[in-house]
Amino acid sequence: MKVGLFFGTFNPIHIGHMIIANYMVEFSDLDEVWFVITPMSPFKQKKSMLSNHHRLAIANIAVEDYPKLKTSNIEFNLPQPNYTINTLIHIEEKFPNNQFCLIMGEDNLKGFQKWKNYETILANYELYVYPRISDGITENQFKNHPKIHYTKAPVIQISSTFIRKAIKQKKDISTMLPTNVWSYIDEMNFYKS
Repeated sequence: MKVGLFFGTFNPIHIGHMIIANYMVEFSDLDEVWFVITPMSPFKQKKSMLSNHHRLAIANIAVEDYPKLKTSNIEFNLPQPNYTINTLIHIEEKFPNNQFCLIMGEDNLKGFQKWKNYETILANYELYVYPRISDGITENQFKNHPKIHYTKAPVIQISSTFIRKAIKQKKDISTMLPTNVWSYIDEMNFYKS
C-alpha cells in the first residue's frame, strides 16, 4: 500500500487539511493519507496548543467517515525534537509492507534543503507537493526532480491560527471545520480563552 504522510500539529485539523488529504487519495496514486500529529515540544509550550491527545482525538473525529484517511501518533514516543528522517525510518520498521511518501506544501519545499538529511529523504521517498501562496523561490534542484510530484490540489488559505483566533473572538466558523470536529471543539470549549 502506498501511504502519504501529512505531518503537522493540526491545532486544530480543519477543512483545508481534509481537502488536501482527500485530493491526494482521489487524484494521485496514493492509497491512503495518514495525518501524523506532531507532538508539542516540551521546549515550546504554547498556551494556544492543545495537548497531544486532544489534537489526536480531534483528528480521529475528522477522519472517522473517510476510510482512506487515517491518523498516526507515531511521533508521540520518538525523541524530541522530531526530525522527519527519524520518523520515516521508525514508521517503515513498524509497517514494512507499506511504501511511504511525504505530502508537503510548496512553502515547505522552498526550505527543504535545510531539513536534516534531506538528500536521504529525497533519495528514498517520493514527495507530493500541493500549491501554496508563499514568498521565496523553489531551489532549481527540486524543480524537475523525478521523486517530486507537483499536484493541482486546491489552494487553501485557511490556517489553524486563523481558526483559533476566530473561535476566541466568538465567530461562527463552523463551515471551516468538519461538522463533527466543530461540535467537539465547541462542546469541549477549546480555544475559547
